[in-house]
Amino acid sequence: MTNSTLAFTHQYIPARAEGAPTLLLLHGTGGNEHDLLGLGQALHPHAALLSPRGQVLENGMPRFFRRLAEGVFDLDDLRQRTNDLATFVAEASATYGFDPARVIAAGFSNGANIAASLLLLRPGVLAGAALFHAMVPIVPEPLPALNNLPVFMSAGQRDPLITPAGTEQLANLLRAAGANVTLYWQPGGHSLTQAEVYAAADWLQNQVGEE
Repeated sequence: MTNSTLAFTHQYIPARAEGAPTLLLLHGTGGNEHDLLGLGQALHPHAALLSPRGQVLENGMPRFFRRLAEGVFDLDDLRQRTNDLATFVAEASATYGFDPARVIAAGFSNGANIAASLLLLRPGVLAGAALFHAMVPIVPEPLPALNNLPVFMSAGQRDPLITPAGTEQLANLLRAAGANVTLYWQPGGHSLTQAEVYAAADWLQNQVGEE
């Protein structure tokens, strides 16, 4: 059931096994709190799922932060929205009783970008992240100490929105901050493929196990 009692309209599905992680599911532009529930279940069938809806509307389409043009982000808004999302995760943990130290983000496109922003601006909120088709959201100074934090990234070699160089730039930025980045390439464009989901599920099982 969709819940709007916290700051974000969201869906929460409890874990199906004790000790399973919580997946923070972050949709792309035009998505909502329902879009990635199937992805979350595919990534880890026993995980709790926390799926908020972005609070910014662009031509009626929900997003997690404003942009000024394609690939040009409103950095002040991004910082504020990143902090708002971090607060939401903490409040949801208190409300639903999941372990705040075992939250792993899984985001696509705009959702992957704000997940990367959480890693860079609010280290400690996430225990890991699966970033599908992400680009560099912001370059903080100084970089955080991510201390071998596991990050999975996947991208399309012919993505019209994010160049391979842009993907590599984010991977290198996260590595410079100390993250342990696994980068997976698929031959297509900006759409999320089943092969990416399978690769991310394997990566996640290696990180947290199949509860």
